[in-house]
Amino acid sequence: MDSIPAPARPRLLLVDDVKANLLLLAKALGQDYECRLATDGASALEQAISDPPDLILLDVMMPGLDGYEVCRQLKADPRTINIPVIFLTHLNEEADEKAGLEAGAIDYITKPFRFPIIKARVRNHLELKRRGDLLEQLAGMDGLTGIPNRRRFDETLTLEWNRTRRHGAPLALILLDIDFFKSYNDHYGHPQGDDCLRKVAAVLAATLQRASDTLARYGGEEFAAILPDTSLDSAVDMAELMRCRVMDLAIPHGYSRVAACVTVSLGVAACIPAERNSAAELVEAADGALYQAKHAGRNRVGR
Repeated sequence: MDSIPAPARPRLLLVDDVKANLLLLAKALGQDYECRLATDGASALEQAISDPPDLILLDVMMPGLDGYEVCRQLKADPRTINIPVIFLTHLNEEADEKAGLEAGAIDYITKPFRFPIIKARVRNHLELKRRGDLLEQLAGMDGLTGIPNRRRFDETLTLEWNRTRRHGAPLALILLDIDFFKSYNDHYGHPQGDDCLRKVAAVLAATLQRASDTLARYGGEEFAAILPDTSLDSAVDMAELMRCRVMDLAIPHGYSRVAACVTVSLGVAACIPAERNSAAELVEAADGALYQAKHAGRNRVGR
């Protein structure tokens, strides 16, 4: 019988310019958490962005970037804004604690360390983060299909637009619409229509194989796929594969004017994000391509 893998341990980033302090913290917390170490602010920021931890324990007094500035930069970056930060420091004046909390920390613990208290506070803040992440995940999911909703689509498109712009990489978008879905709902009923939406969403999600790709319910019978680092030609190939996979479902549609089964029309657009254009223009281009696909007869890919 295959063994069940142990759940991943929460990851902590410990930041202190005194290596002895880091080793003490790692020893105290390492049994329950995966601990990574940084001895300066710049390294801490780099690690937090490249491989975000679940929580950061941060010293204040460090050469170069001090802890307050590191925390401010973490909270100003959408990639790290939600990582909880706890200050661990010997600065115990009220003004110091106020500065730490105003920088964005969730807690402020002064030295000398009492490790049972640190462990209890870390545990409590991680549990609060877990619950918050769950609520955030639920808020971004479509209740019917179980895929990301329009809110999550908008957030993801903004993030991917900014990321690909920084790296000079292409970003592609596919918008698609179930053909004659109103007729399907009118004649088969809304429960059957809901089941159709679930099946189409499932096959579209399964077609997108990269973890970096995002499929979302854009609204009604419309879906959208965000494809980072993808050229227009590659996105068109993916759209054509999606079209075929939906037809392979062979969901009967006796009231469609293009096929005896449920089909989709798709519009594809891609660009290299830059200052002179916007994510809204990419959506507009994909929407225009979708209109062309419908105007040309539906059950096809427009570009």
